[in-house]
Amino acid sequence: MANQRFSLEIDVDEDEEHTEAVARLLLGGNDFTGTGLARRNPADPNIPTVGEDLAVARALADLSHRLIEAAVVRIESFEGRHVSLTE
Repeated sequence: MANQRFSLEIDVDEDEEHTEAVARLLLGGNDFTGTGLARRNPADPNIPTVGEDLAVARALADLSHRLIEAAVVRIESFEGRHVSLTE
């Protein structure tokens, strides 16, 4: 087996109340993107790192789901039948 290295790019955009993160991964010639949002409750203090943490975590979770979906599609095309992946 050959070792492989992939680069993940995460962009974060935020204002006083909202933070959005976009995670991008180029894998096997395919570009996968996951997004995550966080919103600050107006009653909470403005601590930007909390919104960044949540938005990035949600973007990575979304990216993870998209990668699993892509794997299912590849397996189904090879197997010629419906498959379900579990952990």
